Amino acid sequence: MLWLLAHDSAPLVGGGSVGREVWRLYFHWYGVLAQGAFPAHDTRWQYPPGAGAVLLAPGLLPELTYFQAFVALALAADALIAVALVRAGRGHGRSLLGAALWTGGLPLLLHLPLARYDVQVTAFAVLSLLALARFPRASGVLAALGALVKVWPALVLLGTPRGRATRAAWTWATAAGAVSLGMFAVLFSDPLAFLREQGGRGVQIESLGGTALNLARHAGWPGTVRYRYGAMELTGPYVSAVGTASVALTAVAFLLLVVWRLRARRWDEATPYDAALCAVLLFTVTSRVISPQYLVWLLGLAAVCLTSRVTGQRPVAVLVLAASALSTLAYPMSYGEVVAGTWTGCLLMLARNGLLAAAAVLSFVRLWRSTRAATVKTGPAAQPLAVSDRLQERAASRS
Repeated sequence: MLWLLAHDSAPLVGGGSVGREVWRLYFHWYGVLAQGAFPAHDTRWQYPPGAGAVLLAPGLLPELTYFQAFVALALAADALIAVALVRAGRGHGRSLLGAALWTGGLPLLLHLPLARYDVQVTAFAVLSLLALARFPRASGVLAALGALVKVWPALVLLGTPRGRATRAAWTWATAAGAVSLGMFAVLFSDPLAFLREQGGRGVQIESLGGTALNLARHAGWPGTVRYRYGAMELTGPYVSAVGTASVALTAVAFLLLVVWRLRARRWDEATPYDAALCAVLLFTVTSRVISPQYLVWLLGLAAVCLTSRVTGQRPVAVLVLAASALSTLAYPMSYGEVVAGTWTGCLLMLARNGLLAAAAVLSFVRLWRSTRAATVKTGPAAQPLAVSDRLQERAASRS
């Protein structure tokens, strides 16, 4: 990955477009943030205030250039995740498959993870999930800090076991988020400016809706592609309707997750992991934007699931790996085809997004089934029976 980053100018790996994000855009934002303000009038700034801290962090290594320091911190986060997954994969009922998936799966995205700050965000989510069983308060704090950088890590607390663990994790997450947000408000101006730009985003060509519109271009749809809000977006008739439909689907996904949470009756050690992967998958595939770096999140969460032998998400992890490989073919290797809307570009995106959609549906179905109550037949009809983990362990030991 480092070698590819050093040869980023090669046409086959993006012609310099991957690394340019760091030394041009991130470094520009670093200069603004160093003055104590968020880039409030920059339409490309669509991130919560915690992202500012991540972009300022390379300044802690003054002996390196900004680009070098940024990559070094990304590598450090990568190593931290790998070590955490190895530690979590040892012991009875655990597996090193999670560490293997992360180590072998991340390079499927080529050098992209080292030139974005999604590895750092994923580290917050992974550590939060792995800390949940023993340290629910720390888990909540880590999830809140991650959410202040890129929102989605808040979803990792969806599957916390009912009772004390949920109260501790959610309470500390709320408190940590409030305190951190207050600190940003004191130290920086315009910490919530991102909300205005985020709300104005349209339909990116790599989203599910964008793929449908790109295919419609071959049927005579007169829309075009424009660079807006830091991404290639589609403009033209029906684009706003597609964007509204994406938001509605996101709301439906949220309702499905709430219904699952209310009706779930059985938790095991893998349930929080499986729920986190399922939630992020659902929110990813229904989003108006599916950037290639989003696959970093999914690889990290799938790796956490595979640290447990009782997870139900193994087939989902395979789909995520396949989607990651296809995502690389679309960006950076064939991004010109995607932007132009050629059949090659359209079919690549259709295959990648189809895998992600299948993974999301399969993930939710398997999560739902794994948390339903066990049944015991006492007559003509089966009666639901919620079984505690401790009783299951005793029964297993007796047998």
